[in-house]
Amino acid sequence: MGNLVGSWRLREPSSVQDCDSTWGSDSEDEPAEEEPGSPSEGERGPAWAGEGDPQLTDSPELAPKMKRSFYAARDLYKYRHSYPNYRKSRQPNEYRNLRFYMNKIPLVPDGIYVEEILTKWRGDYDKLEHNHTYIQWLFPLREQGLNFYAHELTQDEIKEFQSTREAKRRFLAAYSLMLDFYGVRLLDKSGNVARASNWKERFQHLNESHHNYLRITRILKSLGELGYEAFKAPLVRLFLEESLCAGTLPNMQHSVLEYFVYTVRLPATRRRLLRFARQHYRPAHAFLWGPPPRKRAGGAAGGGGTGAGSSGIRAPAPTPEPPRRADDSRIILSSHDTVMCQDPDLGSGSARLKGALMLVGGRGERVEYDESFPI
Repeated sequence: MGNLVGSWRLREPSSVQDCDSTWGSDSEDEPAEEEPGSPSEGERGPAWAGEGDPQLTDSPELAPKMKRSFYAARDLYKYRHSYPNYRKSRQPNEYRNLRFYMNKIPLVPDGIYVEEILTKWRGDYDKLEHNHTYIQWLFPLREQGLNFYAHELTQDEIKEFQSTREAKRRFLAAYSLMLDFYGVRLLDKSGNVARASNWKERFQHLNESHHNYLRITRILKSLGELGYEAFKAPLVRLFLEESLCAGTLPNMQHSVLEYFVYTVRLPATRRRLLRFARQHYRPAHAFLWGPPPRKRAGGAAGGGGTGAGSSGIRAPAPTPEPPRRADDSRIILSSHDTVMCQDPDLGSGSARLKGALMLVGGRGERVEYDESFPI
């Protein structure tokens, strides 16, 4: 019997629907969906890509048929569920990630200690951009990345890390270091973030440096593993504002929605982020991450619940996630010195714009890549 239980494995998800439970428990606070159709004139914003392209207009009939990535959804499902089929133990004296953060061993293969990175690399953007071995050591995960000298976390090591003040202090310093690299600053111990003084230069670089989106996904995952789950929502919210509203990071839109949002473990927080995104996404009918339309009295809206919000594009069916202890009704807002989108659902944390908002949908070139590939 012991062998039978020890060898039992959870069924791997086989579709996006299996992986996404964001809207599964949303019965009390989601307004009824409108039937699929073209957005009203007041909802229309700038063209998604090139002006005048008949395939990228607000017409659902002319829009390209898009779908979510199963590989991304599966990767983030496993992360949110703590890698249910992953079993590997490690002796305490092999806690390489903790020992690295205690400044006792250097990262491999470079031979650099964490204190050197934290004190000498800040502001050295060329080094942070072109060195590809440090990120796996600064932001460890329970999965293997491209630096095979880096070690995966284990549950026991995570517990030790979270109880070690020196390691946690350096981890937050590493997070602040990377935020500065991206043109963002950490405001407080609650994880609130804002534009840094160097944001224009760094956002311009970030908009074109797509491999950094892989790094940001890893950073968000590592925050959750090491006890800083609450830090994710402010950063994701800021990137949603910048990519959907301010138009400073248009090329990041897909990554924020397909990857960054889904690193957040609490379904209610993901719903709030996605409602905000759906409100400002253009073209509105192409939004893939909303809930399926609800059935109305006398019939089903949108052909029996196969749409995604008001887009008419297939959306994932709910799969409930395990209950969490943390309060899932709270989201920390980012606040920064720029014009942000209005968002009545999330309160008054964002700056309000008097008059009409200029909504900039991603005009940048769409780059196809699989962000679930480990870094």
